[in-house]
Amino acid sequence: MTVSIPDLPLVYLSDDELALINVLRADLLRDRWSLQLKDAYFNGEQLVRDLGISIPPQLKGLHTVIGWPRVGIESLEERLDLEAFRWADGADSSDLAEIVTANDLLDESSLAHLDALTYGREYITIGSGDDDDSPPLISVESPMDMTLLWDARIRMGIAGLRECQTEGLVETGADERMIVLYLPNQTVTALPNPSGGWEVVDRDMHNLGVVPIVRLANRQRTADRVGKSEITSDVMSITDAACRRLMGIEVAAEFFGAPQRYILGASESAFQDAEGNAKSAWETYIGRVLALERDEDGNVPDVGQFAAHDPSGQTKIIDLYARIMSAQFGLPPHMLGYTTDNPASADAIRSTEAKLVKKSERRIRRFGSRWQEAMRLALWVRDGEPPDKTRRIETVWRNPATPTVAAQADATVKLVQAGILPAESDVTLEMAGLTEGQRQRVRADRRRSTAGTGLMDRLAQLDTGAEPVAAPGVPDGIDGL
Repeated sequence: MTVSIPDLPLVYLSDDELALINVLRADLLRDRWSLQLKDAYFNGEQLVRDLGISIPPQLKGLHTVIGWPRVGIESLEERLDLEAFRWADGADSSDLAEIVTANDLLDESSLAHLDALTYGREYITIGSGDDDDSPPLISVESPMDMTLLWDARIRMGIAGLRECQTEGLVETGADERMIVLYLPNQTVTALPNPSGGWEVVDRDMHNLGVVPIVRLANRQRTADRVGKSEITSDVMSITDAACRRLMGIEVAAEFFGAPQRYILGASESAFQDAEGNAKSAWETYIGRVLALERDEDGNVPDVGQFAAHDPSGQTKIIDLYARIMSAQFGLPPHMLGYTTDNPASADAIRSTEAKLVKKSERRIRRFGSRWQEAMRLALWVRDGEPPDKTRRIETVWRNPATPTVAAQADATVKLVQAGILPAESDVTLEMAGLTEGQRQRVRADRRRSTAGTGLMDRLAQLDTGAEPVAAPGVPDGIDGL
């Protein structure tokens, strides 16, 4: 008799898995310093290098901050508003909305976009829910904790690793390191064991054939698919220079903010108190009234002051840096605090936003395809089979150009009047600037209105004795009224 032994998941890591973990951990640690530097500039916590010329040792601990990197990145991210997922063929998208709601994707997408612009990349992971009835789990992960081994030929990841701190285990109650290894057919979770190795605590055998990780990459190039941060070396250099100018203003305020005075021909008693003790320099300076005696020749001492320090030279340099930074980020200069005596008109401001709008449209196209891929993987995990390739998923984004409500309504009305768009189309509502939630409410109102109109028509037919005609949305039992 032949006895078949079922294949059981391994409770330890294989040699190939260990080798893969070592390669991915080395890649993760290699990039961590660069990512932390970008994070420091975003938060205004970078260390500005002092030239060692104009700042005295007593003010070495003084720290000045200019938040231009954060302003530039947030100004771009604020125009990347993901609103909904839907089927391109117009079919019911309630199954997609269920996954979006369960994972709070509309809010999480904002965090993912912010990290992708700051670090150059962000990762979306897809996994099984807590039980068979739960929607698939979609989460966004920072590149500080995750890395992906990429195959440029097939443009897909072949292995991924996430290393983080647990929030306290049930057994020990202490925080420990945890790694999650993502492979094409399984996801392995392991904790360190006392011997210095890793102990597998879970193996999710999803058998997808692909790594359930999607990378949001910013500013890719053919030779660099990982992505680049919006905080470039140019941005960091200008930020440091502007911080040093602010530091110069602070130093000048300490030493030259109060105008220096001089007294010629005064006797020593002018700098002594009533008891004959010498006054400090500060006491002499802040005296409201200087009572000076004539000298032995009867002459009155001359009192005057030097011109105070004018910081306008420093502020002009900072304005120059603001204009340079606005060119780097593609922002209107007023967003970085640069203003002129003659404010720009509304049309001029919108023209300066053209580059920012174009950058936003490019990020929407790139990030949108990645979110669509993540949703397809989520459906794959939920159904156990890949979705039909003929059915395409679309992402719905808010217009990054931020037109006024009046302008959107006017353009939509003209398209409808010209016969280009039907008035009842969902595309018309979208072009009018309505959000996904507002469009759903309008569709529901239209269905109720259609049902009510059909009911009134049938009642009128019954009153006239005519044969009632079925109307959409009206139950057949109306004949019994």
